[in-house]
Amino acid sequence: MRPVSIDASEAGEQVLSAALALSLATGCAFRLRHFRGASSVPGVRPPQLALLRAAAAVCGQRNPALDVGTRELCFPADEGPAAVRAGDYLLEVGAGVSVPTVLACLLPALALAGGGSLTLRGGTHLPEGPHYHALALVWLTALRAYGFDADLRLRSAGFAPEGAGEVRAIVPAYRGEPPALVELLARGTLVEVHVTSLVAGTALALAERQARGAELVLRERGIPCITESLPLPSARAQGSAVLVRAQFENTVAAFSAVAAPGEPPEAAGRRAAAGLCELMEGPGALDPATAEQLLVPAALLASGRLGPSTPGTTRYQAPASTPALRAVAAAVQALLPVRVTVGSDGAVAVSPGS
Repeated sequence: MRPVSIDASEAGEQVLSAALALSLATGCAFRLRHFRGASSVPGVRPPQLALLRAAAAVCGQRNPALDVGTRELCFPADEGPAAVRAGDYLLEVGAGVSVPTVLACLLPALALAGGGSLTLRGGTHLPEGPHYHALALVWLTALRAYGFDADLRLRSAGFAPEGAGEVRAIVPAYRGEPPALVELLARGTLVEVHVTSLVAGTALALAERQARGAELVLRERGIPCITESLPLPSARAQGSAVLVRAQFENTVAAFSAVAAPGEPPEAAGRRAAAGLCELMEGPGALDPATAEQLLVPAALLASGRLGPSTPGTTRYQAPASTPALRAVAAAVQALLPVRVTVGSDGAVAVSPGS
């Protein structure tokens, strides 16, 4: 089958992750053109190469022969579909590679293939992409609405530059009853906000300062919160991160930040809290990361890949119509027979195509 051609000049890594997830789940081949062409450093970077290699590992494909800086890539590299095999996988993805990104990419396909386990080693709390706790507490909750599930365990936290983190995911075979409709159009009343401040290999007092930074920003906006400071298991990596998680009447949203070397601990807390404050100034029912990630299970549902029932529709309100959201939506629509619309106000609909 001829690979589907997709423009990846905008939001290259998000497009790659979504395309890989759908390719692994359905066998669709794709070619990404102009990869990260709009970036100041265009082309494939080491984290994207690691993501491609992880995808190749779970479906018995050879590693793609790509160099850093390459602006065109194809998956799978071999002829024939990328058929994921049920089983247990141990993957060393690399210190500077986001384990949560790799996990989100591989998990749906492994469940649909019959299940198994994923042990991933690399970075669990990196500045780029979601960190482990956002994935475990928010993304997995969203995925369960489509009938997927997993048992996630953080064995060791991994911060840059050492990495050395490890996450294990037990992924049961998909047995869900596909919903006919998933709607997340309004977040509803704010119920409570949790600030979770995390440290590895350093004093818990740093986590408490990080939590206070978030708490002060939220208090200025009249938002009460519950704070907690927790140590993380760590083999040798040192670092700190914070997660601000808001439970609304109808949805949950999360904003995370990882402390940069040398910056005051309060700064990371302020950044995460500012994300929630920005969400609450608009109509968004979901945080930006979840709004992008939801396109993958929504497309699987709308294309009828989740079971024999009638393909279903997903409608939700993203915070805004961003270039990344539109780029992922275009890639999803190119790979599967679904219709994806992203309104100027961030209203998203994923429905069966003709």
